[in-house]
Amino acid sequence: MKKISLIVLFFVYPFSGVLAQQTEQRPMTVDDGLNMVRVGDALMSPDGEWVFFSKSELDWKKNKRKKKYYRISSEGGEAYQFIGEEGGSSFRFSPKGTWLSFIRSVGDKDKDKDKESQIFIMRTNGGEAVQLTKHKKGLSRYLWTKDESKIIFLANEPKSKEDEKKKKDGYDAIAVDEGPNGQRAGSWRNLWLFDVESKEEKRITNDNFIIGNFDVSPDGKRILFTARFENRRNLSEIYMMTIEDSVKTRLTDNSAPESRLLWAPDGKTFAYMAADDKEWELRNSKIWLMNPDTKEYHLLSGDFEGRIRSLFWTPDSKSILFSALQRTNTNLYKLDVKKKSVQQITDEVGSLSANSFSKDRKKFVYTYSNFDTPSDLFTANVGKFKPTRLTDANPWIKKDIELAKGEVIGWNSKDGLEIEGLLFLPPSYKKGEKLPLILNIHGGPAGVFTNNFSARYHVYAGLGYASLCPNVRGSSGYSDEFLRGNMHDIGGGDYQDLMTGVDTIIENGIADPEKLGVRGWSYGGILGGWTITQTDRFKAASVGAMVSDWTSEYGPGFNYDVRLWYIGDTPWKNSEGYRQKSALTHAANITTPTIIFHGINDRTDTEPQSMMFFAALKDMGKTVRYLRFPREPHGFRELRHQRTRDIEEIRWMQKYVLDIDWEPWIREEDKKKDEEKDGEKEISILDRFSEK
Repeated sequence: MKKISLIVLFFVYPFSGVLAQQTEQRPMTVDDGLNMVRVGDALMSPDGEWVFFSKSELDWKKNKRKKKYYRISSEGGEAYQFIGEEGGSSFRFSPKGTWLSFIRSVGDKDKDKDKESQIFIMRTNGGEAVQLTKHKKGLSRYLWTKDESKIIFLANEPKSKEDEKKKKDGYDAIAVDEGPNGQRAGSWRNLWLFDVESKEEKRITNDNFIIGNFDVSPDGKRILFTARFENRRNLSEIYMMTIEDSVKTRLTDNSAPESRLLWAPDGKTFAYMAADDKEWELRNSKIWLMNPDTKEYHLLSGDFEGRIRSLFWTPDSKSILFSALQRTNTNLYKLDVKKKSVQQITDEVGSLSANSFSKDRKKFVYTYSNFDTPSDLFTANVGKFKPTRLTDANPWIKKDIELAKGEVIGWNSKDGLEIEGLLFLPPSYKKGEKLPLILNIHGGPAGVFTNNFSARYHVYAGLGYASLCPNVRGSSGYSDEFLRGNMHDIGGGDYQDLMTGVDTIIENGIADPEKLGVRGWSYGGILGGWTITQTDRFKAASVGAMVSDWTSEYGPGFNYDVRLWYIGDTPWKNSEGYRQKSALTHAANITTPTIIFHGINDRTDTEPQSMMFFAALKDMGKTVRYLRFPREPHGFRELRHQRTRDIEEIRWMQKYVLDIDWEPWIREEDKKKDEEKDGEKEISILDRFSEK
């Protein structure tokens, strides 16, 4: 007998406005999801008085999203545009709040190759943005020193004139895994110091390094940074350097990658993130503390279970504030460095992600979202959590759209392991009604379904489907043991977690066992492809950015996790393991009509993997369709490609799950064009008659 626990989540902020009685609401469409305004780039001014943020809106004509940047009081009110149309990225307040700095591309607008990324600044009390740096070939990340007199930035090493000429002449072969090259041409990255007053710059590292994360000490005399000597390995080590003489000290020497270096305000220690201090372990990353003078270090967050995100020191160097995902909810936590204990600051049902704090760490700005609440910006005090809403980016969602009912559910897998997932039901669902079911599989494998707003499930609910989103073993946000649950067993226990979840929904009278569909992207596409080789229960499948054959993906794709954890070893030492865990090996078992999607420029899961899967199914006479998308990487960027992918997936599900020849929605822009064309035809006909 399987166990099911239902936790119905209804959460409304007291300040979100009166929920008036809704009339004439309609189901959500794919276009509604694309049309939604997105808020981001939130920064709180050091004094906590105001917040800088962006709004991203759809520009269908240009096939991309367009950002505008705003300023608003941290107490709420009316926002006004703060930066011009040219925009920027990597926004930061200088430590004293004098400047807002950012990176902007300069150069020939018609020639992307001539563009360079440079730092701009503008006074926080208003004025025009001024270009600060003119570094040859541009720069990437940067940080201010505490006194605002200098900026440390990271830049790729430019090629010599001789190498540039060779490249121009066509001698551009890439020596893979030699020097800074990986599969693509790479560059060494070094750190530079820029004097804000004199505008002079000087190189402060001059090594064959690929520098990643870095942080400047409070006194501006030392820099911590992570670096690696080659592009192939994903491992990095921590170094410390004194700026005055460029003397470097290596602080770690292990097989565990470190990241998110953050000096304590007193300059005596620093915090960093790593899963382990010896090996590259499959477990949630932890917070560590190191004394850079003695190299002594301690694990601080060992007892905390969950996925830790952003870190912020308190001014007294005694505590670290951080956002973290536990199960399906994200909240704010406080770590006592001396006691190594964690206090939960917020207890919201949903996803609360701290973006930025005031300098005294008493106030912060965050984004909040849940199943039926799109993401918006809020501020609150750390000590007494009483939120102030800053934005209402998509008020039409709750006013005009019939939203799905979201719930957290639980069940026992085949081996008794407790699994949690999300269940979305149509708004008109009545108990006892049997619905077609879409089984969703998340990416990763260490991905996770969380309590936030996703248009996809509301769209499918509007079409009459239930959606199940299992957090199978291997998902993050749970315990380390759970994260390691599919080690050397990909397609084993995680597959059983999926199917027992489907069985639970069927046994509870929600899903029609004859109307099941499965979909997934990345690891979701991999496990989805595997699933239809193991069962014929699904009437339709959609797999995106998949891997179908692990042996041929060794090398071309992002496969260190497969070698280390999920299959184990290499294809020549574990050939049978690689072969047996590949969906392509078992493709003859497939009876499910399958649609496949992949971006041609995908470097994470390479595109030939989908082509092989398609060719195999096609050659065996299976029902299959494959859509390849030019220019797209692992995550699609172009809006029309996103729409095509989602529309064609729905069309496939409608046809093979419900036996419906479904016609998609027509965008307003396209509708107007069709009306204009019809008008032109009518005029043309009248003209011909008038001529006669």
